[in-house]
Amino acid sequence: MGRVSGSPIEGTSVSTAPVSTVRMSTAPVSAAPVAGSPGGPVSADDRAHCPATSVLHRIGDRWSVVLISLLAERPYGYNELDRAVADLSRRVLTRALRTLEHEGYVSRTARAEPPYRVEYALTGLGRSLHEVLVLLGGWAEEHRDRLAGEGAGEAVGEGAGEGVREGG
Repeated sequence: MGRVSGSPIEGTSVSTAPVSTVRMSTAPVSAAPVAGSPGGPVSADDRAHCPATSVLHRIGDRWSVVLISLLAERPYGYNELDRAVADLSRRVLTRALRTLEHEGYVSRTARAEPPYRVEYALTGLGRSLHEVLVLLGGWAEEHRDRLAGEGAGEAVGEGAGEGVREGG
């Protein structure tokens, strides 16, 4: 194995297998039509306007899925959420809740009379997203072995020799 230096993957081990068995391309995704793709290549504009991209970006942060999963159980007050999630600062909790509310996944209700309380709950859109997250979680659990360890490397490099490997 050789070491790659002076690149974004500096320090990553790579295979020294003959080039003919390692299938890697440095061409941009939109350089050529994808085989079987009815519309040709996917442009940056296509990616930017894809509704799934924005959803994946939103739930891809560290806390959104956790908060959506908690709120799927029942409505929570702000302090309850703060206590329910370890290692989540109040600042980040506030930011995540505001973003989820702004995007329509969570509703915020402030009570104007004592006891003063702010309550967060999933909206219909948030509940439908939670259903998809449960399915995604089931898929990830089903494929846990393949997604972790050697299985993940095999999935990426199937039929392509050793390919690129992380580690030392």
